[in-house]
Amino acid sequence: MKEFPKFFDNNDYFIDEKVGFLKFHNAYKVFNKDGEQIGNITEKMSVGKKMLTLLLNKAMFPFRIEIRDMEDNLLASVTRGWTFFMSKITILDADNEAIAIIKQKFKMFKPEFKILDLNENELAKIAGDWKAWNFAITTNDSKSIGTISKKWNGILKESFTTADKYIVSVAPELKEDLLKIIIVSSAITIDMVLKESK
Repeated sequence: MKEFPKFFDNNDYFIDEKVGFLKFHNAYKVFNKDGEQIGNITEKMSVGKKMLTLLLNKAMFPFRIEIRDMEDNLLASVTRGWTFFMSKITILDADNEAIAIIKQKFKMFKPEFKILDLNENELAKIAGDWKAWNFAITTNDSKSIGTISKKWNGILKESFTTADKYIVSVAPELKEDLLKIIIVSSAITIDMVLKESK
């Protein structure tokens, strides 16, 4: 049995966007609750795509986001093809094998994402308030298993300065299994999907 990545041992993930001049792609640092960096999230972008961002609406573009640990090991990826309305996104494991699907549902000011298995059975959903940036992660039987929020509390709050930062918290009962990888991978990429759809 493959060893469960240590990155997913955590229950709280503090996500801090990297800011750069003429930034073409999205990039984030990931910290644990003790303020230690545990990974990076990076959008992979070709030169051709960078040029197209100057001409076309970026919300339409296909993308690939990679989640890596501090040793640069690939942990999971999130991909999307060209889209013209609601996103359909695929989550892949470290071996580049599809493990789940995210479907974005249209709801004015209250975005909702369904997390589905490969047979499109619902595993969980992410829903909440776009303006306040508070989201609940629940199973298909309405059990709460996590949250996404931009309200950082405690010592970490003063340690980061960029505008786009948020915390993903998952329930302690989500242990070492595929569902935790799917939930965390889904939640930490919602920022990019919603930001590009504005």
